[in-house]
Amino acid sequence: MLNEFSRTELLIGKEGMEKLANSRVAIFGIGGVGGYTVEALARSGVGQLDLIDDDKVCITNINRQIIATRSSIGKYKVDVAKERILDINPKALVNTYKMFYTPENADEFDFSKYDYVVDAIDTVVGKLEIIERSKKANVPVISSMGAGNKMHPEMFEVADISKTSVCPLAKVIRQQLRKRKIKNVKVVYSKELPIEPKEDMAISCRNHCICPPGTVHKCTNRRAIPGSNAFVPSVVGLIIAGEVIKDLIGFTA
Repeated sequence: MLNEFSRTELLIGKEGMEKLANSRVAIFGIGGVGGYTVEALARSGVGQLDLIDDDKVCITNINRQIIATRSSIGKYKVDVAKERILDINPKALVNTYKMFYTPENADEFDFSKYDYVVDAIDTVVGKLEIIERSKKANVPVISSMGAGNKMHPEMFEVADISKTSVCPLAKVIRQQLRKRKIKNVKVVYSKELPIEPKEDMAISCRNHCICPPGTVHKCTNRRAIPGSNAFVPSVVGLIIAGEVIKDLIGFTA
């Protein structure tokens, strides 16, 4: 019977669609990258999605985050994403967690319940914890490396972390995983050299922070505020979603 996923089923078949409908994927970070990953997973028919992010939509998110619109400003990103998912697929089960993921609260998540884990957060400590927990639970994980300060989406590629180069974030993660003796981690990264952001205090969050009271990861607390655009984070998010979908259904070509 014709349905919202009929065109996808033409590519992966009924069995593939059933695998996706019975899959549970956790996405840590619902921003520029994670938001597009969530969008593509929902539109692919993934049956259960866990969304983890403590942030609220800010006006500065509108340039790159699919959930960010004038009407969603001030709302929790996980709530906006959940509403969007259910509008796409009312049968989906969506679990939301309004929290900033750290090693201190990692025990609140049972990684063994997931069929796949997506790391789309910004902090090194959090990324390492997600990867380590996924590996211990024997659950596939894919991690987004640096997407900020980039202008060439066509340069992003999928690779094992051990094969990465140039990307400063990938270098740090690679070194830390080696110390932990963790191998075989799939990442999306780019060899493009980061652009130095043009600091303009007239539009800087450091002088004009509008994050609501109680925000944990305020821009004023960040070491650096990266520049971004509409076409790099979205591509990274869609690449990640594609890898998740293909791995879940066992697609090879």
